[in-house]
Amino acid sequence: MRMIYLTLAIWGAIHPMYYFISWFNANGYDLMAMVDAWHVNAATSGLVWDLTIAAVTLAIWIISEVAVRRNWLALIAIPATFCIGVSCGLPLYLFLRSRPVT
Repeated sequence: MRMIYLTLAIWGAIHPMYYFISWFNANGYDLMAMVDAWHVNAATSGLVWDLTIAAVTLAIWIISEVAVRRNWLALIAIPATFCIGVSCGLPLYLFLRSRPVT
């Protein structure tokens, strides 16, 4: 399962970034313009909020599990979640969480 999680984390980083970079190349490197594009209608705003709530929930889960397990490396899944997306952060955390305990 670990390799499946790692594969999904890599895919979750590359695939969305392709679209973000394509958008930036077409519209200029303006982050606020991208945020405005995310809220162009009610459907996209709903999706943005859905992913935002999922990202915050994942971050809380990671912090609470790291506090118990002392798996400090797993904290890198938090910036991956907020800088790339839940599609990268969640499988990355599951990959890091499932490593053998020494």
